[in-house]
Formats: sequence, structure tokens, C-alpha cells
Amino acid sequence: MPAGYIIASVNVTNPTQYEEYRKWSTEAMRVHGAEVCVRGGKVEVLEGDWNPGRTVILKFPDFEAAKAFHDSPEYRRARAAREGAAIMRMVVVEGA
Repeated sequence: MPAGYIIASVNVTNPTQYEEYRKWSTEAMRVHGAEVCVRGGKVEVLEGDWNPGRTVILKFPDFEAAKAFHDSPEYRRARAAREGAAIMRMVVVEGA
């Protein structure tokens, strides 16, 4: 069965408040068994007009598990903490 990935590009606008989001999102990842593939780190655009900011890639057993993480009470708490602290672009994709 193909894995499910959440890929996020984040532009942090309030670093202090964003730390509260990181705390709760880390807990949500732990509860839902997310494998952290990328969380921050150096980014360099190779093609196009991408403005990635902070990049996060999480791996889950399948597409539905990734969606369940996003819709979970644990991650909803993290999203509430993030309001006003960042511009989030997030997708869920099916992959190898």
C-alpha cells in the first residue's frame, strides 16, 4: 500500500507564537506515528518561482492516515495555536 505524505511550506510571521504551534504539532505527530522526513533545514530553489519558507514532510502508513492526522483533535489544537503566527500551505499526497 502506498504511503501518505503531508508536505507543508510555512512562512512564519510570529516566531514566538509559532513555538507554541511547534509544541502541539510535535505532540500530534508523536500520537499519530508520523515519520518526520524533513522539518526545517536549508532550502534552495532549483526551478520556478517557489517561495518555500520552512519545509516540512511527514510520512504516514497511507493517505487516509495522513488525512486523519490533519483532522485529529491533537492537530486541531496545534492549528489553533498557529493562527496568526504563520502562513501555511499544506498538501497530502500518495507516494512510494
